[in-house]
Formats: sequence, C-alpha cells, structure tokens
Amino acid sequence: MYSKPYKDLLVSKNDFILTLTLNNEAMANAISDDMIDSIEDVLSVADEDDSVRCIILTGAGKFFCAGGDIKAMESKTGMFAGEPNELRSRYVRGIQRIPRAIEALRTPIVAMVNGAAIGAGCDLAMMCDLRVSSDKSKFGETFSKLSLVPGDGGTFFLQRIIGYTKAMEMFMTGDIYSGDDITRMGLSNYHVSHEELTKFTVELAKKISSNGPIALSLTKMALKSGRTSGLNDQLDLLSTMQGISQRTQDHFEGIQAFKEKRAPEFTGR
Repeated sequence: MYSKPYKDLLVSKNDFILTLTLNNEAMANAISDDMIDSIEDVLSVADEDDSVRCIILTGAGKFFCAGGDIKAMESKTGMFAGEPNELRSRYVRGIQRIPRAIEALRTPIVAMVNGAAIGAGCDLAMMCDLRVSSDKSKFGETFSKLSLVPGDGGTFFLQRIIGYTKAMEMFMTGDIYSGDDITRMGLSNYHVSHEELTKFTVELAKKISSNGPIALSLTKMALKSGRTSGLNDQLDLLSTMQGISQRTQDHFEGIQAFKEKRAPEFTGR
C-alpha cells in the first residue's frame, strides 16, 4: 500500500512512522483533485494499520502547501468549475474530504512545515495535531486577498489552535507570518532552524511512537470530543476509555518497565 505510486503525493514508511509528502512542486504543492484522492486513500488505510503509530505531513521542495490553484480559479476549471451551487457540491465532494479524513484519524499526525503554508495550506497544517516550523516557514490565511472564504474548514481549525482573536486577525488582514511571529501567534508547537527541521520532526515522531499507541489514540479522541462536549459527557467518555486502557497488555508493560527502570516496549495490545 505504501510503496505504490500516488498522484501528487509521496508516501514512505520507516518503522512506526509514515511520512506523506505533498508532491505538486511545480504548483508550490497546491491542492489538486488527485492529491485529495491520494491523501484520503492513504489515511484510511494507515489509521487501521497497527504498524503506523505516527504520521508526518510535509511538502516537497521549498513549499509546504500554497493552498488552491490560482490558475484553475481564474479559468474556472477543475475543482473551481461551475456555478455557485455546483461549486458548493465540488467543495463537499472534493477538498472537504481532507479535513474530514484528518479529523477522523486516531493516529497522531504532525505537520512538518518546511516552507510557505498559505490559505488552504495553512488550514492543512492546522488540521494536524502538532506543528513543527523553521526559519523558512510562513503561515497566511490569505483568502480575503482573493475575496474568498476558507471553504476547507479553516475557521473551525485555526481558532482552536491560536484562539478566536488571533484567528480573526489572520483572516481579516490576510497577512503572512514568519520568524518570531510564528511563535507569538502560537502557530507552531516547535520552531527550529531549517537545518534541524527534518531531524527534529522525526525525533518527535519517534518519541510519540514510543508511547502506548492504544492510550494515545483514546486520549486524542477524548481531546477532540472535549472541544465540544460538556464535563459530564467527557467524564463518562473518559471512564470508558480508562476502563479499556487499564486492561491492555501495554498498560501492564508500562508498569513493569517503570518498576524495572527501563524503557517500555509497547505492542499495541
């Protein structure tokens, strides 16, 4: 599955880490219909694969993702073809499949933002659980510059990452943020030099993968539920999840490793 060719997407797996590289470099990794299909196909399989414990999402070349294809917008072709109601349907059947697929993931996913993440590209980074940026990273919600709205779900994800007022600032101004502004705005969890970006992100993915995969998946699901549920609903969910996790082999391996002062060897059972 991971070794077969995908359109506009490179896929590689090393140990427990699956790396997805947006590969539309000639268009600054702008999102294409083929890329949407590829991402959805790979994620649907990877999330059911016990040998995948962390996913890294990045871009080929100098860009993370430039968002939508401006030329296709101008020519009203591809995903931008048709009149208003047809365009609405194209969004539902097209690019909105990406946020649905990523939001449904139980597997942790980390965005390695190797360059500009603009418009839908910025939203794509915000869909991930964690973000690692470098001194070559740029973030921008530039929809207003083109008199557009973020049809891929940006208004849902961004404010949950950086807060309502900062998200409002980004969408209203359309400004591009880089350097210290990335940290100030809270757009990235980790900000490192570009030379360290890949090594740091892989080490982070290894750290995540070294923890109990069942517990991580359940915790991630609980955190996502906690964004919209009340306290009592969250407590009910957590008691159920705790009941599951406390009877896994991994839980008892964690206890034994703690007693023996060694690193645990989790199996996902």
